[in-house]
Amino acid sequence: MTTGEGGAAEGNASKEKPPVGSNSCLFSTGAFIDSSFTEGTLTDGSHESPAFYSTRLGGRFGDPSTADVILHLHLSNETASDWSFTSDTLFGRQLVQVYLHSYALSRSKYFAVLLSDRWQQQNHTSSENSLKFHCKLVVPATTDSIDHYLTVLQLLYIDDLSASINSVSTAICLLPVALKLLFEGCIKECVKFLEAVPWSENEENKILKLIPLLSDEESKELLARVSPAKKNSSEEMLHDLVFLVHNHPNDVFAKDLVDNLLKDLSSGELVRRVLERGFERSLDVVKKSLKEYKSPELGRDDYMYDEIAMAQRPLLYQTMKNANNLLWLVERMIELRVADMAVKAWSEEASLTMDLQRMFFDDEWHYCAPSLPIFVLCCTSRIANAVATGHTLAARQARMKLVEHWLPVLIGWKESATMDTYCKSLCTELEETFLRIISTLSVSDAQELLQQCLGFAIQNVGDFPHLVTAFTTWFRRANRSPHPDDFGQ
Repeated sequence: MTTGEGGAAEGNASKEKPPVGSNSCLFSTGAFIDSSFTEGTLTDGSHESPAFYSTRLGGRFGDPSTADVILHLHLSNETASDWSFTSDTLFGRQLVQVYLHSYALSRSKYFAVLLSDRWQQQNHTSSENSLKFHCKLVVPATTDSIDHYLTVLQLLYIDDLSASINSVSTAICLLPVALKLLFEGCIKECVKFLEAVPWSENEENKILKLIPLLSDEESKELLARVSPAKKNSSEEMLHDLVFLVHNHPNDVFAKDLVDNLLKDLSSGELVRRVLERGFERSLDVVKKSLKEYKSPELGRDDYMYDEIAMAQRPLLYQTMKNANNLLWLVERMIELRVADMAVKAWSEEASLTMDLQRMFFDDEWHYCAPSLPIFVLCCTSRIANAVATGHTLAARQARMKLVEHWLPVLIGWKESATMDTYCKSLCTELEETFLRIISTLSVSDAQELLQQCLGFAIQNVGDFPHLVTAFTTWFRRANRSPHPDDFGQ
């Protein structure tokens, strides 16, 4: 081959992107790179399959006696300086000579063009190899690159490639070479295998680099696997998980899993939208259920009472379950610092608080949904504490309405329920939190709300130092001069 001819083939090849490096290869290449082959003889240690030595057209891979094409594989000079080449190693050879057959190479569009009549007329030599066509191919100087090229060249000799491409690493190694040589059969089998099997994260990263090299049709299935069809797929998935987790048989494990997924997400806005949608959905169910609740006391006789009570029990149970879901969502929103919307919405629930107080006058909830007020007041306690500590900043109007609407619910529950240790602790915590929020309001707003808190001291006033502190603080402020100039005196 002349210098010009080698340059043409080399120039075309060098424009292609290098394949992904790997240490895995289907076959040993030691038997195919030595120019001293004799027919029917292979170097010991090779692991070639008999399928590669089909003689359907009178030639086999690496057979110099029947080959009509000699391919010279050159390592790219661009990275050759990064390698330690020695004269007695595979990668120490800048030139690898392979004996091939045009009937097999024609399955590659790259070689089909190279072996066209025009190219053959220009490239045949008049030496002792005058019946053989010489061509040159530049191979990236990366780990196992020679092995990968030789393996793909071997695959040109067999019809059924599926048995040879049997691992993700093999498909990843061979696909870039098949793409360079325009070997459509190999490309198809590699993509088919990759689409059908699981990948490790490292393998997926390599496949992501290969997808842009494929045509739209070839990459369609792989692309569907690694990228969403819709931009909001993550949001929809999380929203569905948040909804489904509440009805899961093992809801404790399921909630823990979803909780970890939410924490691991890098997009705070995505988490906010998902939790806000879940909060609105659960809150709407609780509000609607309580609005539909009809007191059994409306029955005029025992028969009507029992009938109404029986009809209301599933409704109360469903309300209690959704209140528990709501509590989980509120806790997640506060923990992830996306509770602004929940605080505002909770402070505006005047109708919900009235329905809760109406329910407290009935005895039915004690039997059907004893935890319902606990879940609701736990939501209130979490939200109020986030506001009082500054974890979630709320406007003055929202802080005032939060106490104004939910303080009567707390008082009504204390009057209607039998308090165990946990309930007493929850009441005390919520009372203290309400008083701390009141201390953040104006003197005039705090005046009206503090009067409603007088019922906190239903026992010895000495047991409620937080109530004493709240009134003491209010009177200290109320007796202060209204003129700022006097504050320093």
